[in-house]
Order: sequence, then C-alpha cells, then structure tokens
Amino acid sequence: RSEPLSRLLQTVQEVAMKIVGWAMRLAPFAVLGLISDFVIRAGLDALVGLSAYILSVLLGLIALLGAYLLIVLVLGRRNPFAFAGQVVEAQLLAFSTSSSAATMPLSLRVAEDRLKVAPPIARFVIPLGATVNMDGTALYQVVAALFIAQLFGVEVNTAQFALLVVTVVGASIGSPSTPGVGIIILATILQGMGIPAAGVAILLGVDRILDMCRTAVNVTGDLTACVVMDRWLEDVKDDPLAAVPESAPPASES
Repeated sequence: RSEPLSRLLQTVQEVAMKIVGWAMRLAPFAVLGLISDFVIRAGLDALVGLSAYILSVLLGLIALLGAYLLIVLVLGRRNPFAFAGQVVEAQLLAFSTSSSAATMPLSLRVAEDRLKVAPPIARFVIPLGATVNMDGTALYQVVAALFIAQLFGVEVNTAQFALLVVTVVGASIGSPSTPGVGIIILATILQGMGIPAAGVAILLGVDRILDMCRTAVNVTGDLTACVVMDRWLEDVKDDPLAAVPESAPPASES
C-alpha cells in the first residue's frame, strides 16, 4: 500500500535534484556577475582582500576536516583514509544542496551500511548533529566577521574577539540546517558587535560556494560523531542488558 507514495516521493526528489542541477550550472555565471559588479564598485584591491578571505575560510575548513580524520583515528580506532572514502557520497550531496537536513537520509544510510554503525546510534546522532553541529558555519562566521571589521577599519580587541567567538558558536548551534542561513545570522551578529552589517553584501557573491564547503564539513562531523559513539558504546551495543544495573539482593532475615 505504501508503494504509490514511495514512487511519488522518489519522483519529487528527482525533480528537485534536476532543478538543483540547473541551478548549479547557472551558479558560476551568477557568481562571476556578482564578483564583477563588486570589483567595478570597489576596485581590484578589494578583490585581493576578498580572495584572502576565501582562502582563509577554505584553509580553516580543511584544517577542521583534518581534525575530524584525526578523531576517527584516535577515538574511533578506524582507518581515516577508509573513512574518507566511505563518506564521500554524503559529502557530495551536502556540497550540492548546502543543507544538512536534506543530506540526513543519505547520511543515515552511509552510517549504517558503509560505516557499520549500529542503527540506534546512527538514528540518534545524525538528526542531532544536523540540528546542532554547525562548527563549519561557526568557523566561517568568525573569519567573515573579522574580515568585515578590518574592511571597515573597526578595531576588535581580545575581549571583543572572545565574545565574538562565544556568540558565533552559540548562534551556530541554533542555526537552521538550510542553505544561506549563515549569512543572515552573521548580519545579526555584526550589528550586535558594532560592525557595519552592510559589509555582508560584499560576501554575497562568494557565500554560496563557501556555504557548500562548510555544509560538507558539517556532515563529515556528524558521521565522525557516529563512528566515535559506536566505538565507545561497543559493549552496550553487543549486550544491551550490560548497562542495566542489577537489582540489589534482598536483605537476609535475622
């Protein structure tokens, strides 16, 4: 009885992915137009600064990805290169959709079928990670806030920087797992820090590309957490009753 509904949902998904494919083909031309308009208005010096910003974000995301692989090796006791090969399909879907929520069904399948994570663990960690694990977004927002502050000549001291990091981490936890939300939250944070929020418009031309990259890193973090929790809960997974304390023996009669 559920087969007609299943076919309908598969058709809707295929149509959605087709539209996403069209958007991906148009995205390079749209980004070129936005960057060209920015260069015409601000000059080549601003383009050099924007390139440094993009490079800083990408290097930070690569370092975060390397930290995940190290966690897989040390805490998960797995081969990080094998792990990287097993999760690439989920990373590609996250990269194309820029949404952890849209990638969640595939992440569950990858965790259970390829990483051999126990289904109860995967079905708890993946949805939770798609909701609160936005560390790639937090990294991006800190770098973007510092870039805009330097662009407008706003000095950020050590205390303000620490407050910025704490605020961004807290805001990223509550960020919806949908495309483009990070740039909106960034504007709110900048306004609260006294940094001109108008600088966000400068980042719009390249935000889509960086959004795709940080979403792929976020999904990798969810799968890393699955591997670690599967390793830590191995005893409980093998024997579910092992974690249940035995009842105390009855007191002997006098």
